[in-house]
Amino acid sequence: MKYGTGRAAIIVLDGLGSGPAPDTAQYGDAGSDTLGNVARLVGGLRLPNLEQLGLGQCREGAGLAGFDAAVTPSAAYGVARPASAGKDSTTGHWEMCGVVLDKAFQTYPRGFPVPLLDDFARRTGRGWLGNRAASGTAIIDELGAEHQRTGKWIVYTSAAHERTVPLEDLYQACAVAREMLIGEHAVSRVIARPFEGSPGDYRRTPHRKDFSIAPIGTTLLDVLADGGVTRIGIGKVDDLFAGRNISSEHTPTNGDAYRRIERALETLDTGFIFVNVIEFDQTWGHRNDVPGFHQGLKELDAWIPRLLARLQPDDLVMLTADHGNDPTTPSTDHSREVVPVLVLGPNVHPVPLGTRRTFADMGQTVGEYFGLPALAAGTSFLKDVSA
Repeated sequence: MKYGTGRAAIIVLDGLGSGPAPDTAQYGDAGSDTLGNVARLVGGLRLPNLEQLGLGQCREGAGLAGFDAAVTPSAAYGVARPASAGKDSTTGHWEMCGVVLDKAFQTYPRGFPVPLLDDFARRTGRGWLGNRAASGTAIIDELGAEHQRTGKWIVYTSAAHERTVPLEDLYQACAVAREMLIGEHAVSRVIARPFEGSPGDYRRTPHRKDFSIAPIGTTLLDVLADGGVTRIGIGKVDDLFAGRNISSEHTPTNGDAYRRIERALETLDTGFIFVNVIEFDQTWGHRNDVPGFHQGLKELDAWIPRLLARLQPDDLVMLTADHGNDPTTPSTDHSREVVPVLVLGPNVHPVPLGTRRTFADMGQTVGEYFGLPALAAGTSFLKDVSA
């Protein structure tokens, strides 16, 4: 493999955790095992392309129901444990890119402090409803009619009916909230989740917008930018880094992300592709939709040959996740889990990578691939996978 002469990519399958981490129970997630529980509940997974890559070996201990444990993987394979405090997308993506957090972002499981929300209402000129942890679709069904009648914000992060609150007003209100939620009140993201329809038939629109806090340290994206390496974002990755050194085409479905990955691989000569594939988390995990999650896995498996067909000799592609989101448990929240690490490319040596101590090993590997200065966290496995 000639370092830096091809393309490197990290494709984050949002929410596709591969089993409990050592501290899963400490996060209230005992029993969570996104891939393992889905596999058991559907009577075993039949995903021949992912099985051949080595997904069944991207586990600690137990195998994956429906997968042949004797398969010799065609990709390098392993798992990565989360080293950062927290289990949200921002934390996971930052860690992948070399920024490990000692303290988790605030999550306010019992709602925001009322004085804070009253100040938000004063600044935005609208009152508020809700203010509790909830599934986004459920709280819209519950409070949507009152929101339309009063114009008050639905707060769990933020949601508004597009005919009741213009998009620009919703985005401006989220920008105000972002300015307020710093310091002791710092949250990773303020998310605008507009919806449309009428009571009993509310539907989210594709106009989601995330307002993230800026990374607190130097990221892989910063180092790539300083080194003059082209960066292509697909999905919400720009939002997760507050737009710092990455721009991105947002993708409402996994299929959209797969098509844009193909287009990037067909047009980019050398550079880094950073992808968030959203539906395992947003559409199925948060809604406890096991059949949808299973179908999404089958669609991912069917796409793998299209990805492999577009790889050039010196390409380095990683398939991974940022956290778990187990649709089989009562929780509708993220779960603290290890994540799969599959590394593929025509000249990648298909070796076992074992259990990595941090997601940051992936970013460190990409940095070394492009011959850039080392990040603050992580151990590169580039030499292990270089044939």
